[in-house]
Amino acid sequence: MIGIVDYGMGNLFSVSKALERIGVPYIISDKKEQLEKTDGLILPGVGAFRDAMKLLDETKLSDFIKEQADAGKPILGICLGMQLLFDESEENGVFKGLGLLKGKAVKFLGESNGERYKVPHMGWNKLKFHQDSPLTADVEADHVYFVHSYYIAGEERDALIASSDYYEEVPAVVGKGNVFGMQFHPEKSGDLGMALLKNYTQYVQNTEVEV
Repeated sequence: MIGIVDYGMGNLFSVSKALERIGVPYIISDKKEQLEKTDGLILPGVGAFRDAMKLLDETKLSDFIKEQADAGKPILGICLGMQLLFDESEENGVFKGLGLLKGKAVKFLGESNGERYKVPHMGWNKLKFHQDSPLTADVEADHVYFVHSYYIAGEERDALIASSDYYEEVPAVVGKGNVFGMQFHPEKSGDLGMALLKNYTQYVQNTEVEV
């Protein structure tokens, strides 16, 4: 059973429909006692980092997610949810994240070598795999769908599973231990997105957690 964390800023419908498509049972909840009974958590996110962390802190879900991660429960952050897993963000100031992974969210500059480019990074872009991971097992690198104005910088290289190029190296799939993130929207990324999401759920099924 996958628990989709409902803190008020997630793409709950599209993520839940994606899990239905691959036949994975789930619950959507903001209640710790319900989420604690799940085998893995998905932290979705759409919107501003500061607002998301404020909601997570106010509901004590930030502490809960960190406790679950420390106990070994698989965690997957999607889009903004991935950025929340890191130390901090520079969006509208400097704000602390969950600190489960090292790095920070910074904004695309919109200019590179005198050439201006569009922000947000929106549309299909190809992945480049850097290391083996449970998320990329039996999957070939192809295009996935991004929508974001901030990207992770200063991440630990051993946490970089896949990247994409958009005038900067964009960490697209990250993971260390039982904590994973996808900057793109797997539920909007066709067969490859579904395969990556399914691999995460299989990793959850194969992971024993004592919480």
